[in-house]
Amino acid sequence: MEEILKVESLGKTFTLSKKQQKLEKTNEKKRIAVNHLSFTAYRGEVFGLLGPNGAGKTTTLRMLATLIKPDQGDAVIDGSSIVKNPEEVRSKIGFLTSELKLEQFFTPNYLYDFFSDLYGVEPSVREERKQKMFDRFGISQFAEVKVGNLSTGMKQKVSLVISLVHDPEIIIFDEPTNGLDVITAKVVTDFLLEMKKDGKSILVSTHIFSLIEKICDRVGIIINGKMILCDDLSDITKEKSLEDRFFEIYEETVGETV
Repeated sequence: MEEILKVESLGKTFTLSKKQQKLEKTNEKKRIAVNHLSFTAYRGEVFGLLGPNGAGKTTTLRMLATLIKPDQGDAVIDGSSIVKNPEEVRSKIGFLTSELKLEQFFTPNYLYDFFSDLYGVEPSVREERKQKMFDRFGISQFAEVKVGNLSTGMKQKVSLVISLVHDPEIIIFDEPTNGLDVITAKVVTDFLLEMKKDGKSILVSTHIFSLIEKICDRVGIIINGKMILCDDLSDITKEKSLEDRFFEIYEETVGETV
């Protein structure tokens, strides 16, 4: 199998403000969010990063998307280093996070064109791709509605479509179904499966076991910023449910029964 992503000893530490220390009832001034994280993903597969809230999943994906710089280590995405060649990385990936905030006063139509121009997508290609994606996600009838007037689910679908304006081969999704109603979540999940069939390489982080089981080929379990186990999904579950195996691993790692 061909490597599409290689992460080596990636690390990130944040300084806690006095307000954060007070809220979290801690005297620690720094927090290690990601701790010497290493894993490999292969071309054409869906790799799932699974862990509880606060495990370091989002920080990891933000580093891979070059939104924040690692304190240590590196990752190579399709031959480009996130440390040495961040602009190359950005041109190769699509990145979607549930925390993406679209400008409330613009319309889906305007935003799609704006981001297409940023990526240098030819107008003829842009229009064909936009029509296809807007129809696929039911955005067409809301194309001239300001984002601030859209539902949460529609905003998420617009965000997803905008993250893919340049038709990237490598797609990074952080909690793609988080906060969505069941109908919209299914639309997004089905689309992920379609992209998998089209040979796209997908990295997805989530704490939802059923999503991992439905779409992922391989999974990495991350707890407290560390990669605890990384393998084929079937080898990790060992004929048990992913949920049962995760809590077994969590108890072994943290020493707490859930």
